[in-house]
Amino acid sequence: MAAAAETKKRPPITMYVLIGMILGVIVGYMCNTNYPDPKVAGQIADNINIITTVFLRLIKMIIGPLVLTTLIVGIAHMGDTSSIGRVGIKALGWFMIASLVSLALGLILANLLQPGHNIGLPLPDVGAATNLKTSSFTLKDFITHLVPKSIAEALATNEILQIVVFSLFAGIALASMGETGKALTEMIDQMAHLMLKITGMVMYFAPIAVFAAVASTITTQGLGILVTFAKFMGSFYLGLFVLWALMILVGFLILGPSVARLVSLVKEPFLISFSTASSEAAYPKMLEALDRFGVSRKISSFMLPMGYSFNLDGSMMYCTFAVLFIAQAYGIELSWGTQISMMLLLMLTSKGMAGVPRASLVVIAATLNQYNIPEAGLLLIMGVDQFLDMGRSATNAVGNSIAVASVAKWEGQLGEPVDDPATAGASGALAGQAA
Repeated sequence: MAAAAETKKRPPITMYVLIGMILGVIVGYMCNTNYPDPKVAGQIADNINIITTVFLRLIKMIIGPLVLTTLIVGIAHMGDTSSIGRVGIKALGWFMIASLVSLALGLILANLLQPGHNIGLPLPDVGAATNLKTSSFTLKDFITHLVPKSIAEALATNEILQIVVFSLFAGIALASMGETGKALTEMIDQMAHLMLKITGMVMYFAPIAVFAAVASTITTQGLGILVTFAKFMGSFYLGLFVLWALMILVGFLILGPSVARLVSLVKEPFLISFSTASSEAAYPKMLEALDRFGVSRKISSFMLPMGYSFNLDGSMMYCTFAVLFIAQAYGIELSWGTQISMMLLLMLTSKGMAGVPRASLVVIAATLNQYNIPEAGLLLIMGVDQFLDMGRSATNAVGNSIAVASVAKWEGQLGEPVDDPATAGASGALAGQAA
């Protein structure tokens, strides 16, 4: 009892993450002020960033096995392919609608706020190179990339979509084996619990990694760049706030007042996503938060990996917003018909984002080429892309949590909230088995 009381009194990791962010801003500002030489500042930032790199490598170490084991068990517990198909259709339907709304919101806000007009900055030469490889970003490459040549290779390279495809086959096969497959399912379930235990150990490093990520960014970019791009960044973050409000409103309509608890539970993965500019870094904590909210593991383990590949709400909004910002900066007028066709094109091409380095910028570059807008305009926003990516990643985390919880509610797989994170995953798994 005393140990339990001590655990409850211990400050939540969210507080430490916030402290890490604040200290990161202070240390980064001091480094940037005391070492104005970009070369020296870059070297200092590289040294600080070692901590963030190690943390993200630790996340990559666990993300593949975690997705593989939880997804196989989740699908195996569904018991039949009709349940899998039904959940899959609902998930993809949600993702497509959410993407369309996010793209449309970016389009509307960019037209209303006109962030690219009179930016007061020299425009890059239209022939300047951005060094982004857009030629390989094709529908053919994306579809063939979905299917793994080897599950070992997919795990080694953390190809989440490929792991999802293999897990679908493995989970359905286990479900079809009946009693014969129960022993193997139980063993994989134990492996999933092992990965969650390792995840808990890795997450102790999150506040330090957050500190390093913020400090290294401020060291090289300085706070002054935020002032220079205040209008563009302010407009974009205003759009993110509107998008968050819309998502929470939709969550309220489906989940009722309990959406407030969900928002409270996802604070930690939200902050981790924001400060590290990585949605992937928040995956383990997001899974835990959904467990605590009462979402059956068979729904969350199935939908969450798909969401991290297809439900990138923040990134979607950024695509239309950034394209119009660049067009406005160069004084290029786009008719509403052109803008709508551009939005529909982005709706399709953006689904190949997963696994592509600097995916949002690559998608934007490909779209700029398609509509004869200078690709060099990307150089305008590359300096602040890290700060923008923080907001995009955090928004993706919020969108996925509401999507998974909503589909769980529709499927009757949303149980009572669980306060103890140590038992949340187990109760979620049991709920899935009972169903």
